[in-house]
This record gives sequence, C-alpha cells and structure tokens, in this order.
Amino acid sequence: MPTQDQPTPELPPLKAIQAFEQAARFGNLARAAEVLGLTPSAVSHQLAKLEALVGRPLFVRAARGVSLTPVGEQYLRDVSGVLHSLTVATERAASDLSLDCLRLHSAPSFGLLWLMPRLEAFRLAHPDIQISLSCSYESLHFSRDQIDVDIRHGAPNWPSYEVRTLRHETFAVLASPRLLARRPVATALDLLGSDLILSEATLLRWPEWFAQHGLARPEKPYALSFDRSYMTLEAASHGLGFALESMLLAQKYVACGALVEVMPEAFTAPVAAHHLVFPRAHSSFPRVRRFLQWMETEMGHGFAF
Repeated sequence: MPTQDQPTPELPPLKAIQAFEQAARFGNLARAAEVLGLTPSAVSHQLAKLEALVGRPLFVRAARGVSLTPVGEQYLRDVSGVLHSLTVATERAASDLSLDCLRLHSAPSFGLLWLMPRLEAFRLAHPDIQISLSCSYESLHFSRDQIDVDIRHGAPNWPSYEVRTLRHETFAVLASPRLLARRPVATALDLLGSDLILSEATLLRWPEWFAQHGLARPEKPYALSFDRSYMTLEAASHGLGFALESMLLAQKYVACGALVEVMPEAFTAPVAAHHLVFPRAHSSFPRVRRFLQWMETEMGHGFAF
C-alpha cells in the first residue's frame, strides 16, 4: 500500500489497453483501428501514451506492422483477460444472478463428435449453468466475442493464455468392417495402394504417417479429402476409404462398430491436438472452474499443463 510519500501508481487509460491488446493481436495498427472504430493515428497515439506510462517500449515498429518486445509480451500476459473480466462483471451486475451462462467455443469436429453427446451429462450435473456453444476453426478473441473457454485444435502456441492439453489422444488408421474384409491390411505398405481419405486440417496426415513407417508418400491420388474430421469419419464409415483420424473423435463410430482400428498395436500415433484455452483470469469464474473439473473427470483426469 502506498504511503504518504509514495504516490498512487497511475492506471493506464482503458482505451490505451484496448489499443495495445488489439495491436498485439493483429500486429497491424490499421486492423486494430478497424476493430476499435478509431483511426490508425489514434491507435498509435494510445500506444505511445501507454509506452510513456510504462517507461519502456512495448512494440517494435516496422514497415509491415508492429511486433511485441519482450516487455510487451510480458505485459500482454499480465493484462490478458482484464477487459473481458470487466465485461463479464458489468454483464453479471445487470443480469439475473440466479443464472450463469458458460460461453464455449470449440473446433467443429470436437464440438460435434465429443462435446455435444456429453452436454446433457454436464447440464444434469450443473443445472444452474446455461451453455452457449459456437463452433469454428477460428481462434476467437475472448473479450470481443465473449468467450469463457475456447477448445482449440492445433499446436499449443498461445503464450498469453492458460492452456490445458487433453492427454492420451491418439491417431489411428480406421476403416469400415466391409472395406477391411475386401482389402485386408497386414503392413503399412498395404495401404499405399489403397483408397485413402485425407483429413486436411489434422496435425498428423498421411504423408507424415507413411514417413513414420519408413515409406514415401502415396503416389496414388487420395480417394477423398475433407477439411473437417467429422466428414472424414462419416465417409470412412460408409466404406469409401481408409481414414487416419483421432480416436478421441472416432469413439462413437468405433463403439457402434461402424469403424474398426486397423492394426492398433502397430499403426497408432500419439498427438496433442485439442486444448482448453482461456485467459488466466477466467479460472476464477465458478462456472469455468466447474466446467474444467467436469472435463477432467470426463477425460479420466487427462489434462496436461
């Protein structure tokens, strides 16, 4: 606590923090200005004001845009979630306190194939929490898009946020029983001449998988290719080809017998593909804590930090 001889530290203007967060997000003042409804010169002025207050440069400026200095990266980590926390606090003050809405955003295939079938169980365990779920491959902005937790697919490279990776996810070669009976597989080489379905957005694709088995990429064109895992799995369940997909997403297909693992002891590969991402401040929200606890139970305590 400051004494009489120590002045109270000056708080940065809210507009400056908004300008800083958007400029850091886009690396471009014009894009940040567009989001904030300001001119690029106004954004630049706010950033200069913030840097003067901090006393150290937060950005490196170049012809193509701006990038964070090490001080700027640390500052972004420290202030991340502050604006969203203010938004949530204001929203809750103006709403019915008996209702609490958990806002989730998810990669589409995870949302459809894994999360959706389990939402009823969450609602039964937490009837006082409403759920709002949106799905896309876009990494949304937490404060602007009012997201509590984002379930993302990809490499976990989000240093400004809390990241909890879902453990024990594996990729496997999957096929319908009918296709496997017609086209039996004993080695990875047998798949080179087979009808393969390419999942374009996954972390492990056929060329990398064949390389892991000491083989060149297949010369035969793919039978089908999709940019959504749920489409790949659905096509494979109809016998249209072999799929290389996440067993986490394929659970219901395997459980009902629509798909089977092809040589699971030899062909599976571990991945870290899905992650719960959120501003550190969100872990103090009861609805978020309860969702994280429920997720950990559903995953069999399968979080990596």
